[in-house]
Amino acid sequence: MTARYANLCSSIALEHFGPIVQSVVDELFTRGPRTLKLLHQSIRIPLVKLKESLCSLIKHGLVSYHRDEGSMIYSLQQDKFILILRYPRYMFFVKNVCGDESERMLEEVLKHGYLTASQIIINTYKKIQQSSGGNVQPSLSSLKNNFDLVLKNQFLIRDLCTNLQSDCEEKPAFILPKLNLSAVENIIKGVKDDPEDSKIYFKVNFDRLTQDFRDQVIVSAIRTKFDDNAAELMRQLLFLMYLRTASWADTSNPIPYTEIKDAVRKLEYPRLLQYLDQYLTLLAEDKCQFIKRVGDSGGGQYSINMKQAFNQLAWSTLENVVLERFGSDAVRIFRLIPTKKYIEQAQILQLAMMSEKKAKCLMFLLVSNNFIQLQELKKTASSAALAKVFLLYHVDLDRISRQVIRDCHHALYNVRQRREHEMIVNKRLIEKKLRMQTFISNMKEHGATEEQLAEIEELMTPSEKQQLEQVQNVIKKLSATELHIDETLFVLTMYKRYHENPPKKLVDKSRD
Repeated sequence: MTARYANLCSSIALEHFGPIVQSVVDELFTRGPRTLKLLHQSIRIPLVKLKESLCSLIKHGLVSYHRDEGSMIYSLQQDKFILILRYPRYMFFVKNVCGDESERMLEEVLKHGYLTASQIIINTYKKIQQSSGGNVQPSLSSLKNNFDLVLKNQFLIRDLCTNLQSDCEEKPAFILPKLNLSAVENIIKGVKDDPEDSKIYFKVNFDRLTQDFRDQVIVSAIRTKFDDNAAELMRQLLFLMYLRTASWADTSNPIPYTEIKDAVRKLEYPRLLQYLDQYLTLLAEDKCQFIKRVGDSGGGQYSINMKQAFNQLAWSTLENVVLERFGSDAVRIFRLIPTKKYIEQAQILQLAMMSEKKAKCLMFLLVSNNFIQLQELKKTASSAALAKVFLLYHVDLDRISRQVIRDCHHALYNVRQRREHEMIVNKRLIEKKLRMQTFISNMKEHGATEEQLAEIEELMTPSEKQQLEQVQNVIKKLSATELHIDETLFVLTMYKRYHENPPKKLVDKSRD
């Protein structure tokens, strides 16, 4: 990992865990796997605090450990820090799929790293009660059913794998343990009892959530290029893919036409059912090749090509990056080069449909920023004459994607630093507004009149209100920017996963 990513991880650790944990993360990132003794010697913090920091990181899956020659070695899971930035998106997604109570359950697990089922239900019960001011008494059976729904959707997973690298079970479990609801009720009332699920912990199944985000990206791309009917057809094809193919396979096993038609018939998309053959042909013959017709038996068989899909999405993403940085004419050159794979400058000037001076200038910008590469090709064995050396332009997608991923890490770090700066500079105003809101809510509970509330609001001057509004707008824009950067980062990370580092399938997590 790069220094840019190290800075990003450090800022995430500081925001979510504090400066002591940040120092541990920085040390493990800089020097690699370390023993507890070496960490203590380097960081110079109390041993108790160091152990607490490691325990917190281990509990959230950010540090793993293994025994080597009698010593325990601690290693940083660097790629998992970026997942912390997606916690709000995870919660929003689960809320849409399973409801508000399920969102609160996921929030509790994200906050603590892992919990037992009874702890999740108790914490969710108390949080709902607290947020309603004690006016709502949630049903424990309803909470249990919601927890079971989250498990069935595989958003939570039994914590069978410890962070000890040599200790891992073969199959993940999504089964609700036996719960004594009367014991849970007693615990909520403050009476000690045994809910009968001790030492059965659950953690967030990030692999499943990543799959769902991956599917959302593909469906959204189809919707943008075609229409809602084509997007819904793509979603159904993805559902059918999981019935017969491992989740992270490059290409799905063939999906029969009859199964596709049966799945579409159950939807409320009459136009899609009417023109199903045409939509399948349209998707199969499209140059992006998200799906491919692989057989003719039974009306036809279709396969989803995930690897090709993210290859095309990566190209589209990088074209947008070039467009934003260098303009539409530069995109024309960037698109032109891959059509020939390797191309000479004279051919580019001939095909680019722009002035020679402008084309050369844009080519220089793209080369200097590593968006296109140069390849020397000698005409003869002699290397003396420059005239006998051809310079061929080409685009190395792997190299460019790695570069833009690094740029995304740097941009995320800058955005987070700028947002932190805005909050520090305007800390007094923000705290004053929070105090006023708390005071007003307390006054409302005690039956304050509108005149009294208006007097409290007048404690903040118009200039302060205007300044606070400007600060809030800036913070909102920075937060939205962070989301957009993460979307770009996600697409390129998925491309990298499929093309550069194919995942090792230790466990088949295909969905039933």
